[in-house]
Amino acid sequence: MRAVVTLLALMLSTFAYVTAETLPIGLLPLIADDLGSTVSEVGLLVTVYGLVVVLTSVPLTKITHRMPRRLLLCLLLAIFVVGNAASALLDGYGPLMGARIVVAMSQAVFWSVVTPAAAALFSAGARPRAVSLLYAGSTLGALAGVPAGTWIGQQAGWRVAFLALSVVGALILVAVLVLMPGAPPGQAETAFGSRPDAGRYWTIVVYTALAVAGAFVALTYISPFLTEVSGFGESAVGPLLFVRGLAGLAGVFAAGWMVARNGWLTMVVTIGLQAVALLLQWVFGTSATMTVITLAAAGFSLAAMASGLGVRAMETAPGSTDMASAGTSTAFNVGITAGALLGSLLIPVAGVRSVALAGAVLSLLAFVVVLLEPRLSTRRRVRADSPSRSPSESSAAGW
Repeated sequence: MRAVVTLLALMLSTFAYVTAETLPIGLLPLIADDLGSTVSEVGLLVTVYGLVVVLTSVPLTKITHRMPRRLLLCLLLAIFVVGNAASALLDGYGPLMGARIVVAMSQAVFWSVVTPAAAALFSAGARPRAVSLLYAGSTLGALAGVPAGTWIGQQAGWRVAFLALSVVGALILVAVLVLMPGAPPGQAETAFGSRPDAGRYWTIVVYTALAVAGAFVALTYISPFLTEVSGFGESAVGPLLFVRGLAGLAGVFAAGWMVARNGWLTMVVTIGLQAVALLLQWVFGTSATMTVITLAAAGFSLAAMASGLGVRAMETAPGSTDMASAGTSTAFNVGITAGALLGSLLIPVAGVRSVALAGAVLSLLAFVVVLLEPRLSTRRRVRADSPSRSPSESSAAGW
């Protein structure tokens, strides 16, 4: 029971970090008016945050990977609490940006350590489901965290929204400090990959960046797509994104069931579904019904892929699982940044509808790469070159 409650606290921590990263999106006008900045300048609070995560995930994880996970998580959550409180209390755009950068650096390490830390709380058979539940928090962050923070900001001021996030982080910190064991029963087992395979791991990194870029080239500009291409009114955008979020939550739980049975096949199905959904979104973009269906399918597939990614990184990690998670986290954030940038370049040239086609093409490339993953397996090549393989070893090579 203690492990389950600790997992719930860690799940809430993923919720808090996702909310912190994207919270300024819903508060752009409020922050800009208060600080005397432009909306585009305030938008950099999100862009720079993501860039910091990309640039610092691997080096900071390398520096901190010898620290006990419980101590490191508590330190990161403490930085989260202080950084968001500083965002609320300090005056001026520069101090706000500085506080955001500090929180982003803590997030860079957080995503590297939280997956193996959560997995270590459970037996091997329960770990895939536990990791998927952990990632449900990040889906809830996009589904409920940002809207809730936006509402608080509109009612009481944007600074109160950041303070509220700091309070949530403090409660999570206390829970982790009190409940998480210093040396979870599976800590040694989850320190390194269960089936280390450098070939598969680097393939995962590549198709993660491609698939996430495909998802975000469309998702970043989904609001104008819905209004300009599909013909929905502005008032319908929020409910439609809520439907997408609910589908994403379903994808998280579906991934928990699927990835425990076959991690590679889970990625084949989810990335393939995303490619089909975005292609149909481009072809039938003017159909309101098809847009809703494809929007939900894309939300389901991205959330399922993200949930399964944590398990796959822990399986195939060629070195420590912390560093492997840092690599996939970097690939994920590179995909987000590249997708958003590609969309901004495409729209002036080819129109809003083109982002769905671009997303489908990138997702199709990711699908091809994931299909090639077994052929690129390092374990498979090593076993094929070994003259002394037993029948059981030959069978393991095709897992």
